[in-house]
Amino acid sequence: MKAIALDGSKGGGQMLRSALTLALITGQAFRMTSIRGQRKSPGLKRQHLTCVKAALALCDGAADGAEMGSTELVFHPGTLRGGDYEFAIGTAGSTSLLLQTLLPALWLAKEPSVIRVSGGTHNPLAPPTDFIAHTFLPSMARLGARATLRLLETGFAPVGGGVIECSVEPCQRFEPAAFTRNGDPESIGIRIIARQVAPRILERVAHAASQKLSGPEPKIEILPEGPGHGLACLTEARWADFRMVCSSFGEQGLTAEKVGRYAGKGMHNYLGSGAYADRHLADQLLLPLALAGGGSFTAQIPDDHFETNRAVISKFVPLEVSVSEPERGVVKVVVGQPD
Repeated sequence: MKAIALDGSKGGGQMLRSALTLALITGQAFRMTSIRGQRKSPGLKRQHLTCVKAALALCDGAADGAEMGSTELVFHPGTLRGGDYEFAIGTAGSTSLLLQTLLPALWLAKEPSVIRVSGGTHNPLAPPTDFIAHTFLPSMARLGARATLRLLETGFAPVGGGVIECSVEPCQRFEPAAFTRNGDPESIGIRIIARQVAPRILERVAHAASQKLSGPEPKIEILPEGPGHGLACLTEARWADFRMVCSSFGEQGLTAEKVGRYAGKGMHNYLGSGAYADRHLADQLLLPLALAGGGSFTAQIPDDHFETNRAVISKFVPLEVSVSEPERGVVKVVVGQPD
């Protein structure tokens, strides 16, 4: 079978990760050229290369161009299998993004799996572990795909050193589902996770976040000694079987007040929208719903990653996606198979 041709010039790492996921599941090879071609530093970085090598390990596949800085990759999947796996990114690269690359394939494997990944668990350029555990995985459970995620060690950028472990139950297929938000959340909370950050700074973050939200006194969690130092502000809206997690991170040049406001504003905007998915979850629901053969969800207006992901998915599986006209910042996305 001829390899699927993909132009990676306008996409980022998500384009590659989706292609790897779909190759593992469908057994179709792909050839991606101009990988991250429009980025300041194009080609495969360590975190992308780890995803490629991890995908190969799940199927005993083969790849040409799997090396640092490569702008072209040819990936030939082998036979997918579950099992116990351990991968180290080696930097603060996102453990969440690597896990999301492998999870759909492991759900459709015949055997149960346990996967342990070390790297960054709270990275400003990716969803934190909390989002995967409380937002993404509960959404996937509605499609019949179940997994349990544990945070063993927190790893902030740029040092990393975090560890997650995920136990995956195989399922025969993903079931179609319609995602809408039902009523107001049962509670709203703020968690501030920090290592080697002064308590007075954490109090400023908590105060700024709480000004955007109503709810109980924010919980401040100062981590025990471990690798690196860092700060994450997480706002959570909780329903019986689902949480939406919005996040912001301490970075050089960013005041404590801005860190808190960003997380609080993100949740304020999400709750005001009435949508089920925020922009991040909207992008992540496309692939499993395409594999399920249909489904729908309401979402805040998606970003450019949504369209890039949609284009990649359509190369591997029949896909028809309709997106309604925005109404008060919300769209309805319907995923189906072409007639």
